[in-house]
Amino acid sequence: MTTLLLVLLAGFAAQLVDGSLGMGYGVTSASLLLSTGIAPALASASVNAAQLGTTLSSGISHWKVGNVDWRIVRRLSGPGAGGGFAGATVLSSLDTSVARPVMAWLLLVLGVVVTVRFVLRPSPRRGRMSRWSGRRRFLGPLGAGGGFVNATGGGGWGPVVTSTLLATATVEPRRVIGSVATSEFVVTVAASAGFLVGLGLRDLDWWTIGALMLGGVVAAPFAALLAGRLPQAVLGVAVGGLIVLLNLGPVLTGLGAQEVGVSVPVVVGGVAAVWLGLLVRAGVVVVRARRSRPDEVPDEDLRPEGSASRAEREPDDERVAAGVNA
Repeated sequence: MTTLLLVLLAGFAAQLVDGSLGMGYGVTSASLLLSTGIAPALASASVNAAQLGTTLSSGISHWKVGNVDWRIVRRLSGPGAGGGFAGATVLSSLDTSVARPVMAWLLLVLGVVVTVRFVLRPSPRRGRMSRWSGRRRFLGPLGAGGGFVNATGGGGWGPVVTSTLLATATVEPRRVIGSVATSEFVVTVAASAGFLVGLGLRDLDWWTIGALMLGGVVAAPFAALLAGRLPQAVLGVAVGGLIVLLNLGPVLTGLGAQEVGVSVPVVVGGVAAVWLGLLVRAGVVVVRARRSRPDEVPDEDLRPEGSASRAEREPDDERVAAGVNA
C-alpha cells in the first residue's frame, strides 16, 4: 500500500511538472520504473498505459483554459502516432538484455538534454524559423521522431517536440505546451496499441499503472493552469538531473566501469553534487530576476524559459495564426 501511495504521488508530481514545462511525465516515470528492475518494454508499456488517462485529462484541461491550437495538434498527431506505434513494436521485439541498456542510454541522453536546455535558458528564437515551424513539412517529421523516441524510451515526446517548438514557433509558450500535450494522447493510444500487439497484457502491473494514472489525472487540471507560469529553469534542472541520476548508474554498469576500477557510486555522487549546484544557481537566477523587476515581466535574458511576455500573453489573431500557417 505504501509503495502504491508513493507511485501515486510520483505520478501527481510528474504530471504537475509536465503540465508546466511541457515535458517530464514519461521520462521521469519510466526512469523510476526501470530503477525497480522492471523490463524496459514493460516499463514503457506501463507508462503509456497510464498516460492514456493522464494525456486525455491534460488535453481537456488545456483546452478548457484556451491553451490549445488545433492546427498544431492535427499536424503532430498523425505522424506522432505512426512513430509511437513503430517505436513500441521495435522495443517489444528486443531482448531484455539488449533493451535495458538501450533504454537507459536514451533516457540518460534525454535527461542531459533537458538539464542543459534549462541551465542555458536560451531565449526563444521566434521569427528565425517561424515560417517553417507551423508547416506540415516541419511538424510531420518532428511528430514522427518524437513519437518513436517516446515509445522506445518510455518518454521523450515533450523533450523532443515541446523544446523544438518553444525555440522556433511564434505561438506563445502556453499554447505550444497545451497543443503538444493534447496531441500526445493520440501518440499514447498508438504506442499502447503497438505494445498490445508486441507484448499482449501479460505481466503488466495494473495496480502500479492505476496509481500512476490516478496521480496524473488529479494533477492535470492544476498543471494546465500553471503552464508557462512556474519558475521553469528550476523545474527543468530538477527533472533533468533526476532523470540523469536514475539512469547514469545502469549505463556505467553496462559499460563495465567497475571492471576498470571506476566506482559507480562515487561518479553518481559527483554528478549529484554538480546537479545540486546547478539547481541552486537556477534558483538564484530566478529570485534575482524577480527582485530586480518586481512589478514587471522580466526581459528576455532574465525571464524563465517558456514563460510568456505581456505581448505574448495578449497576442492578436494574426500573430497566433502566423505560427501555424501552411
